[in-house]
Amino acid sequence: MSKKEDQKKKHDDKKEKLINGKMDDHKKKSLKLKRKLSEHTAFKNVNKKKKQDRQAVWVKKATLDYEQELHRLQIELLKMQRFVKNEGLRVLMLFEGRDAAGKGGTIKRIIEHMNPRGTRVVALLTPSDTERSQWYFQRYIQHLPSAGEIVLFDRSWYNRAMVEPVMDFCTDEQNKRFLKDVPMLEEMLVKDGIVLLKYFFSVSKSEQQRRFKSRETDLLKQYKISPVDKMAQEMWDDYTVRRFQMLNETNRTLSPWMIIRSDIKKLARLNCIKHILSQIDYDDKTDSASLQTDPAVALTGIDEIRFMEDNLLKPGELPG
Repeated sequence: MSKKEDQKKKHDDKKEKLINGKMDDHKKKSLKLKRKLSEHTAFKNVNKKKKQDRQAVWVKKATLDYEQELHRLQIELLKMQRFVKNEGLRVLMLFEGRDAAGKGGTIKRIIEHMNPRGTRVVALLTPSDTERSQWYFQRYIQHLPSAGEIVLFDRSWYNRAMVEPVMDFCTDEQNKRFLKDVPMLEEMLVKDGIVLLKYFFSVSKSEQQRRFKSRETDLLKQYKISPVDKMAQEMWDDYTVRRFQMLNETNRTLSPWMIIRSDIKKLARLNCIKHILSQIDYDDKTDSASLQTDPAVALTGIDEIRFMEDNLLKPGELPG
């Protein structure tokens, strides 16, 4: 082991003791954990004048550009929400993807400044014994949007397409039945007037592993650690096969998938928001050119299917 690797190991060991509460207070002060400026800080202070009681802090120009663009798009989201409320629209967004793909972070930015009275995030827990005895879609149906409401599902009924069959939480027959039924359900929702938007966040295996490791040392991300994290890496190829099946069976004209490449979280967030805004013609909407998505970050479900078909024999080249 090199000297640099040995130092890193000692530093990681200290972090572990800090996390588990096994470190003395005076030692805690000597340990430096990575900390980031709160989002929007750079944007809010970019034009502040120098004063004696202010301390200059260096940030990347890319960070400032991101915060400026996010601020612009969040204003557009407020315009869209106002239109949805006034027109009585019903908007349903599904966010799917592997663990640590960035779904939650994107949802957080979407709703950050929205009126909570017209926006709901649905993140259901493990089904109870009663719910397991019900029609599979029953516990989701009750959360569908009412007039003037926007509902965002942080994982949805598509648990039965990937997570449940891979982890043996459902039978093969239940999985196959789901894949046949869900296009019909979504067709009914769309024909009834619900605006349905489906996003799958695609993260690479190496980036997913890096994010899992960062959770172990970030005190603010401890709640995200679960035994399933390790399984997600070990069963990567199984998830890939299920994902391919899901896209083939459920990417329909009335309810298409949008794939968001999320190795770079900030680009993923911006492109996802742009696509959402492009799908609703609200009042005082910004020009369409400013809502154009990057085809390398946001691509259609059919493009993803074709890409996967071309690379199924090269799993190492397939994104998550």
